[in-house]
Amino acid sequence: MLFCFEEAAKGGMPLPWQRITLFLATFGGIGYLPAMPGTWGSLAALPLWWVMQHLLGPRGYALAWLGLLAVSLWAAGAAWDTLGEVDHPAIVLDEVMGLLAALAWVPPKWPWVILGFALFRVFDIAKPYPLKLLEQLPGGFGVVMDDVAAGAAARVVLAVLLAISGGG
Repeated sequence: MLFCFEEAAKGGMPLPWQRITLFLATFGGIGYLPAMPGTWGSLAALPLWWVMQHLLGPRGYALAWLGLLAVSLWAAGAAWDTLGEVDHPAIVLDEVMGLLAALAWVPPKWPWVILGFALFRVFDIAKPYPLKLLEQLPGGFGVVMDDVAAGAAARVVLAVLLAISGGG
């Protein structure tokens, strides 16, 4: 089942807010896909990245990303409360934000996008020090900020590779 709202019964919010929260935090239900929800969430973020990259320009991308970050922090925290589990696997909005950070202002050429995606997933899964420490932050901050940091780390590696290669 794509939308698994039965799990929402653990929370204290009214059911309509639980549904909205879970819809956002699971990126439209993508987080309920089996086996590797973080990877599915990251893949599902690619069309959003493409739209932001092509339609908003650098300043618009940054502003949209900051707005989405605010929504993500709230939704991830509320979903955490609703689901009753720290960083529930179905919460994938954090992966969306991490991938958007990793691919910010990257040339829209598939080799760079694939490399950015792969680097983000490696940093997100491995959680090297000090990224792992960010999981200890309270609520939605702990859910989202470790993925944002993984995206930032991937973006730094991409920046170095872009500089070495002459910019893509």
